[in-house]
Amino acid sequence: MDTHDLSPASRPLPTLRVRPSTEADVGAIAAIYGHHVLHGTASFETEAPGEEEMRRRRADILARGLPYLVAEDGDGTVLGYAYASAYRPRAAYRNTVENSVYVRHDIIGRGIGRLLLAELIARCEALGLRQMVAVVGDSANVASVRLHEAFGFRLIGTLSAVGRKHGRWLDTVLLQRQLGEGDRTDPAEGG
Repeated sequence: MDTHDLSPASRPLPTLRVRPSTEADVGAIAAIYGHHVLHGTASFETEAPGEEEMRRRRADILARGLPYLVAEDGDGTVLGYAYASAYRPRAAYRNTVENSVYVRHDIIGRGIGRLLLAELIARCEALGLRQMVAVVGDSANVASVRLHEAFGFRLIGTLSAVGRKHGRWLDTVLLQRQLGEGDRTDPAEGG
């Protein structure tokens, strides 16, 4: 079969590589996220942040020592990105992160999110983090829920109608996965 006969979304992807993001990736990251903000429900933001804001957000995550990754094709084109951010600001949450994974809208469903999430989990475990939370915007985002479940995330619950976007009420689905030692006692805390 000639791959030119396939729709762009079903053509095989070239060689993919997941790597730490760089400053040069921010434009592509902003474009990917901007599309999801303006046209989707995975993010509850309603206005797409510009490159400077995305640059600031990325710098904040990196300053905390957390991973911010991109997936690129053989030509160096950024196809998606993922990062771990602090779950909550209070000190007791310091071993828990929230993940975010976004893939360019025209190539969703081709394994890029899977590659990004696998690498993000591995890097967070290497940092000694203990829990990862996924906050999936819109309970209709079944693909994201299934992706997380494939990596061992458990459904924790659904917050019904907590957001409103594109003229409809949206749920938030919460999933959680242990990392490394998980909830086993930390000897450094004396217990």
